[in-house]
Amino acid sequence: MTMNTDQLFEKLSHKLSDQYSEAELILKAEMAAEIIALKEEKNAVILGHNYMEPALFHTVPDFTGDSLELSRKAAQTDKDVIVFCGVEFMAETAKILSPEKTVLVPSNKAGCSLASSITAEDVRKIKAQFPGVPVVTYINTYADVKAETDICCTSGNAKAVVESLPGDAVIFLPDEYLAGNIARETGKHIILPTKGTTYPKVEGVDVQMIGWNGRCEVHDQFTVEDIENVRASHPDVKVLSHPECKPAVVEASDFSGSTTEMIRYIQDNELPKYLLLTECAMGDNIHAENPNREMLRMCSVRCPHMNQIQLKDTYDALKYNQYEITIPEDIRQRAFQSVDRMLKIG
Repeated sequence: MTMNTDQLFEKLSHKLSDQYSEAELILKAEMAAEIIALKEEKNAVILGHNYMEPALFHTVPDFTGDSLELSRKAAQTDKDVIVFCGVEFMAETAKILSPEKTVLVPSNKAGCSLASSITAEDVRKIKAQFPGVPVVTYINTYADVKAETDICCTSGNAKAVVESLPGDAVIFLPDEYLAGNIARETGKHIILPTKGTTYPKVEGVDVQMIGWNGRCEVHDQFTVEDIENVRASHPDVKVLSHPECKPAVVEASDFSGSTTEMIRYIQDNELPKYLLLTECAMGDNIHAENPNREMLRMCSVRCPHMNQIQLKDTYDALKYNQYEITIPEDIRQRAFQSVDRMLKIG
């Protein structure tokens, strides 16, 4: 059932009155109603990543969640247009899985420090340095990088993907910290490039992982000291970290997992206090759905790229058919193979 402005205002007031003023909620409800009407007119589906700002997240998306999960759900719909409220590499994944659909991203500047840390040419050079070693690429990369790799992974299935590969050595790109966390879980010795993207020679190591110096600018900010300071004030807190955090931070946490896994953990465990070491908008969104769970704020770490996408940007994307994602078909097909291999693992 389509919600009108009054119904949307009531919903936002119930969930987000502690985050926005009444005047802000009225304006956001009006904009959300316009987007929903336009969505129906354009036969579009709207995807909202867990890091979207709360007023958007709780109104216009047909689906919310992790990036790959959203792309898969959109591919199963009969909609002609996908509006991906997330950053560009996420919208690219939607296009990889739904080449026949028009895919729009509400900001033409919604990049990602991690995805931008590596190029397709970088991958080709690494493969030349380590011939025959399978390449695993994190889903948080651009399509041309996916096209150069053997198989993709998510933060939730990275360990399973690595363990599914033949042999002991693996190239794991591009997140340095995710690679380090998976290396620790799988017992692999990891090597990283030094200055000039050269790798040290490793002697007498039977099992190894070849990483890269890519990092998420949000998750890179969290430290073990942050955790210790919060525990000192709130000894009953449960600390949840994303696997893109430093390995030492993950080790010091009570739980580490993808955004979907963190949300599920909070829903399944009725504990009073949580500290989420990830993009801060997600904590706001979780609290709106679970008001009895307190989300501690040691800081407000907002992704500058995710923050570019607001309700007005989503309206403009639909209204003016902007900004459309295009991928050369040869690259899309090769990138699809890497994603599809991962999906077949489960």
